[in-house]
Amino acid sequence: MTDFDRNKMGARRMLTEERFHKILQEVEKKGSVTVIELVEQLNISESTIRRDLSTLDKEGMLIKVRGGAITKNKKYTTHDDKIILRQERMIEEKRMIGKYAASLILPDDFVYIDAGTTTDILVDYITEREATYVTNAVSHAKKLSTLGCRVYILGGEFKNTTEAIVGEEAVASVNKYNFTKGFFGTNGVTEKNGYTTPEVKEAMVKANAIRHCKKTFILADESKFGEISAVSFCSYSEATVITNKVSKKNFMGMKNIVEVM
Repeated sequence: MTDFDRNKMGARRMLTEERFHKILQEVEKKGSVTVIELVEQLNISESTIRRDLSTLDKEGMLIKVRGGAITKNKKYTTHDDKIILRQERMIEEKRMIGKYAASLILPDDFVYIDAGTTTDILVDYITEREATYVTNAVSHAKKLSTLGCRVYILGGEFKNTTEAIVGEEAVASVNKYNFTKGFFGTNGVTEKNGYTTPEVKEAMVKANAIRHCKKTFILADESKFGEISAVSFCSYSEATVITNKVSKKNFMGMKNIVEVM
Protein backbone atom coordinates (compact mmCIF):
# COMPACT_ATOMS: atom_id res chain seq x y z
CA MET A 1 0.00 0.00 0.00
CA THR A 2 1.37 3.44 -0.95
CA ASP A 3 1.57 6.45 1.37
CA PHE A 4 -1.13 8.09 -0.77
CA ASP A 5 -3.50 5.16 -0.20
CA ARG A 6 -2.79 5.21 3.54
CA ASN A 7 -3.49 8.94 3.73
CA LYS A 8 -6.69 8.50 1.73
CA MET A 9 -7.91 5.75 4.06
CA GLY A 10 -7.02 7.86 7.10
CA ALA A 11 -8.97 10.83 5.75
CA ARG A 12 -11.99 8.60 5.02
CA ARG A 13 -11.82 7.18 8.55
CA MET A 14 -11.72 10.69 10.03
CA LEU A 15 -14.73 11.70 7.96
CA THR A 16 -16.65 8.66 9.22
CA GLU A 17 -15.69 9.36 12.84
CA GLU A 18 -16.71 13.01 12.40
CA ARG A 19 -20.12 11.92 11.07
CA PHE A 20 -20.58 9.52 13.98
CA HIS A 21 -19.71 12.29 16.43
CA LYS A 22 -22.19 14.72 14.87
CA ILE A 23 -24.97 12.09 14.72
CA LEU A 24 -24.45 11.18 18.39
CA GLN A 25 -24.43 14.85 19.34
CA GLU A 26 -27.83 15.35 17.69
CA VAL A 27 -29.31 12.22 19.26
CA GLU A 28 -28.10 13.12 22.76
CA LYS A 29 -29.25 16.74 22.41
CA LYS A 30 -32.76 15.94 21.15
CA GLY A 31 -33.34 12.44 22.53
CA SER A 32 -34.45 11.29 19.08
CA VAL A 33 -33.81 12.20 15.44
CA THR A 34 -35.21 11.14 12.09
CA VAL A 35 -33.15 10.12 9.08
CA ILE A 36 -34.53 13.09 7.14
CA GLU A 37 -33.43 15.52 9.87
CA LEU A 38 -29.89 14.12 9.80
CA VAL A 39 -29.76 14.25 6.00
CA GLU A 40 -30.69 17.94 6.07
CA GLN A 41 -28.41 18.89 8.96
CA LEU A 42 -25.30 16.98 7.88
CA ASN A 43 -25.79 17.26 4.10
CA ILE A 44 -25.17 13.53 3.68
CA SER A 45 -27.07 10.96 1.61
CA GLU A 46 -29.92 9.01 3.20
CA SER A 47 -28.17 5.68 2.50
CA THR A 48 -25.04 6.86 4.34
CA ILE A 49 -27.09 8.02 7.34
CA ARG A 50 -28.93 4.69 7.54
CA ARG A 51 -25.62 2.80 7.32
CA ASP A 52 -24.10 4.98 10.05
CA LEU A 53 -27.11 4.47 12.32
CA SER A 54 -26.84 0.69 11.85
CA THR A 55 -23.16 0.80 12.78
CA LEU A 56 -23.75 2.99 15.85
CA ASP A 57 -26.63 0.74 16.93
CA LYS A 58 -24.40 -2.36 16.72
CA GLU A 59 -21.73 -0.58 18.76
CA GLY A 60 -24.31 0.23 21.45
CA MET A 61 -24.05 4.00 21.00
CA LEU A 62 -27.73 4.59 20.17
CA ILE A 63 -30.91 2.66 19.37
CA LYS A 64 -31.91 2.51 15.71
CA VAL A 65 -35.67 2.57 15.10
CA ARG A 66 -37.72 2.79 11.94
CA GLY A 67 -37.13 6.19 10.38
CA GLY A 68 -34.35 7.33 12.73
CA ALA A 69 -32.72 6.74 16.10
CA ILE A 70 -33.18 7.40 19.83
CA THR A 71 -30.72 7.84 22.68
CA LYS A 72 -29.87 4.93 25.00
CA ASN A 73 -29.69 7.24 28.02
CA LYS A 74 -33.15 8.76 28.14
CA LYS A 75 -34.35 9.26 31.73
CA TYR A 76 -36.07 12.65 31.57
CA THR A 77 -38.08 13.83 28.58
CA THR A 78 -39.38 17.30 27.77
CA HIS A 79 -40.82 16.57 24.32
CA ASP A 80 -42.59 13.76 22.48
CA ASP A 81 -40.71 11.79 19.86
CA LYS A 82 -42.32 11.77 16.43
CA ILE A 83 -44.84 8.96 16.12
CA ILE A 84 -42.85 7.23 13.35
CA LEU A 85 -39.99 6.79 15.83
CA ARG A 86 -42.25 5.32 18.53
CA GLN A 87 -44.34 2.93 16.45
CA GLU A 88 -41.70 0.19 16.14
CA ARG A 89 -40.17 0.63 19.60
CA MET A 90 -40.83 -2.37 21.93
CA ILE A 91 -43.39 -3.58 19.36
CA GLU A 92 -43.79 -7.16 20.59
CA GLU A 93 -44.15 -5.99 24.18
CA LYS A 94 -46.80 -3.48 23.12
CA ARG A 95 -48.72 -6.21 21.31
CA MET A 96 -48.87 -8.34 24.47
CA ILE A 97 -50.03 -5.35 26.50
CA GLY A 98 -52.60 -4.28 23.91
CA LYS A 99 -54.04 -7.77 23.53
CA TYR A 100 -54.51 -8.18 27.29
CA ALA A 101 -56.02 -4.70 27.68
CA ALA A 102 -58.53 -5.35 24.88
CA SER A 103 -59.70 -8.53 26.65
CA LEU A 104 -60.87 -6.41 29.62
CA ILE A 105 -63.54 -4.59 27.58
CA LEU A 106 -67.10 -5.87 28.16
CA PRO A 107 -70.31 -5.29 26.15
CA ASP A 108 -71.77 -2.67 28.53
CA ASP A 109 -68.56 -0.68 28.93
CA PHE A 110 -68.24 3.00 28.10
CA VAL A 111 -64.54 3.21 27.25
CA TYR A 112 -62.05 6.06 26.90
CA ILE A 113 -58.95 5.32 24.79
CA ASP A 114 -56.07 7.78 24.96
CA ALA A 115 -53.90 8.64 21.94
CA GLY A 116 -50.61 6.77 21.66
CA THR A 117 -48.77 3.92 19.97
CA THR A 118 -49.57 1.29 22.64
CA THR A 119 -53.24 2.26 22.75
CA ASP A 120 -53.24 2.11 18.94
CA ILE A 121 -52.24 -1.56 19.20
CA LEU A 122 -54.95 -2.06 21.84
CA VAL A 123 -57.49 -0.88 19.26
CA ASP A 124 -56.17 -3.49 16.80
CA TYR A 125 -57.11 -6.24 19.28
CA ILE A 126 -60.60 -4.98 20.17
CA THR A 127 -63.33 -7.50 19.38
CA GLU A 128 -66.10 -6.07 21.60
CA ARG A 129 -68.43 -4.16 19.28
CA GLU A 130 -71.26 -3.62 21.78
CA ALA A 131 -69.20 -1.28 23.97
CA THR A 132 -69.14 2.47 23.29
CA TYR A 133 -65.81 4.23 22.76
CA VAL A 134 -64.52 7.78 23.16
CA THR A 135 -61.03 8.80 22.03
CA ASN A 136 -58.83 11.83 21.37
CA ALA A 137 -56.97 10.07 18.55
CA VAL A 138 -58.13 10.38 14.95
CA SER A 139 -56.45 7.08 13.96
CA HIS A 140 -58.19 5.21 16.81
CA ALA A 141 -61.57 6.62 15.80
CA LYS A 142 -61.09 5.51 12.19
CA LYS A 143 -60.15 1.96 13.21
CA LEU A 144 -63.04 1.64 15.67
CA SER A 145 -65.52 2.96 13.13
CA THR A 146 -64.25 0.44 10.57
CA LEU A 147 -64.85 -2.33 13.12
CA GLY A 148 -68.48 -1.22 13.35
CA CYS A 149 -68.14 0.24 16.86
CA ARG A 150 -69.95 3.30 18.14
CA VAL A 151 -67.19 5.86 18.65
CA TYR A 152 -67.01 9.53 19.65
CA ILE A 153 -63.97 11.74 19.10
CA LEU A 154 -63.10 14.77 21.22
CA GLY A 155 -62.97 18.22 19.66
CA GLY A 156 -59.96 20.51 20.03
CA GLU A 157 -56.45 21.20 18.76
CA PHE A 158 -54.66 18.56 16.66
CA LYS A 159 -51.13 17.74 17.87
CA ASN A 160 -49.07 16.40 14.97
CA THR A 161 -46.29 14.56 16.86
CA THR A 162 -48.71 12.27 18.74
CA GLU A 163 -51.72 12.67 16.41
CA ALA A 164 -53.82 13.55 19.47
CA ILE A 165 -56.64 16.05 20.02
CA VAL A 166 -55.59 18.31 22.92
CA GLY A 167 -56.28 21.68 24.53
CA GLU A 168 -59.10 23.39 26.41
CA GLU A 169 -61.82 22.32 23.97
CA ALA A 170 -60.78 18.69 24.35
CA VAL A 171 -60.86 19.04 28.16
CA ALA A 172 -64.35 20.57 28.04
CA SER A 173 -65.45 17.77 25.73
CA VAL A 174 -64.14 14.92 27.90
CA ASN A 175 -65.65 16.41 31.08
CA LYS A 176 -69.13 15.58 29.78
CA TYR A 177 -68.56 11.84 30.03
CA ASN A 178 -68.39 9.19 32.76
CA PHE A 179 -66.40 6.14 31.69
CA THR A 180 -66.43 2.62 33.09
CA LYS A 181 -62.86 2.05 31.90
CA GLY A 182 -60.06 4.21 30.52
CA PHE A 183 -56.84 3.13 28.80
CA PHE A 184 -53.94 5.57 28.72
CA GLY A 185 -50.39 5.78 27.41
CA THR A 186 -47.53 7.35 29.34
CA ASN A 187 -43.95 8.49 28.73
CA GLY A 188 -42.79 7.66 32.23
CA VAL A 189 -43.71 5.77 35.40
CA THR A 190 -42.27 6.50 38.85
CA GLU A 191 -43.74 6.00 42.31
CA LYS A 192 -42.95 9.59 43.31
CA ASN A 193 -44.04 11.46 40.16
CA GLY A 194 -46.71 9.02 39.00
CA TYR A 195 -47.46 8.93 35.27
CA THR A 196 -45.91 11.68 33.19
CA THR A 197 -45.97 13.17 29.71
CA PRO A 198 -43.89 15.97 28.12
CA GLU A 199 -46.65 18.36 27.08
CA VAL A 200 -49.08 20.35 29.26
CA LYS A 201 -52.06 20.34 26.87
CA GLU A 202 -51.93 16.58 26.46
CA ALA A 203 -51.52 16.11 30.23
CA MET A 204 -54.66 18.19 30.84
CA VAL A 205 -56.75 15.93 28.63
CA LYS A 206 -55.35 12.76 30.22
CA ALA A 207 -55.88 14.06 33.77
CA ASN A 208 -59.47 15.13 33.16
CA ALA A 209 -60.35 11.89 31.37
CA ILE A 210 -58.93 9.90 34.31
CA ARG A 211 -61.10 11.87 36.77
CA HIS A 212 -64.11 10.60 34.85
CA CYS A 213 -63.04 6.92 34.77
CA LYS A 214 -64.32 4.30 37.19
CA LYS A 215 -61.26 2.14 36.39
CA THR A 216 -58.02 3.54 34.98
CA PHE A 217 -55.42 1.44 33.17
CA ILE A 218 -51.98 2.70 32.15
CA LEU A 219 -50.39 0.78 29.27
CA ALA A 220 -46.62 0.92 29.76
CA ASP A 221 -43.90 -1.41 28.50
CA GLU A 222 -40.94 -2.08 30.80
CA SER A 223 -38.84 0.73 29.27
CA LYS A 224 -41.20 3.37 30.75
CA PHE A 225 -40.47 2.47 34.39
CA GLY A 226 -38.09 4.92 36.05
CA GLU A 227 -38.56 7.46 33.25
CA ILE A 228 -39.85 10.97 34.03
CA SER A 229 -41.42 13.57 31.74
CA ALA A 230 -42.20 17.21 32.42
CA VAL A 231 -45.87 16.96 33.49
CA SER A 232 -47.61 14.50 35.85
CA PHE A 233 -51.17 13.63 34.89
CA CYS A 234 -52.01 10.93 37.47
CA SER A 235 -50.62 9.75 40.80
CA TYR A 236 -49.02 6.31 40.85
CA SER A 237 -51.63 4.59 43.08
CA GLU A 238 -54.64 5.88 41.12
CA ALA A 239 -54.23 3.46 38.21
CA THR A 240 -53.51 -0.15 37.33
CA VAL A 241 -50.43 -0.55 35.15
CA ILE A 242 -50.49 -3.18 32.40
CA THR A 243 -46.93 -4.02 31.34
CA ASN A 244 -45.06 -6.83 29.63
CA LYS A 245 -42.84 -7.37 32.69
CA VAL A 246 -41.30 -5.56 35.63
CA SER A 247 -37.52 -5.43 35.36
CA LYS A 248 -36.74 -2.73 37.96
CA LYS A 249 -36.52 -4.06 41.53
CA ASN A 250 -38.32 -1.16 43.23
CA PHE A 251 -41.50 -1.95 41.23
CA MET A 252 -41.50 -5.70 41.80
CA GLY A 253 -44.39 -7.09 43.83
CA MET A 254 -46.55 -3.96 43.59
CA LYS A 255 -50.25 -4.77 43.66
CA ASN A 256 -51.32 -2.27 40.99
CA ILE A 257 -49.10 -3.81 38.28
CA VAL A 258 -50.29 -6.56 35.91
CA GLU A 259 -47.53 -8.38 34.01
CA VAL A 260 -48.66 -10.07 30.79
CA MET A 261 -45.45 -11.80 29.66
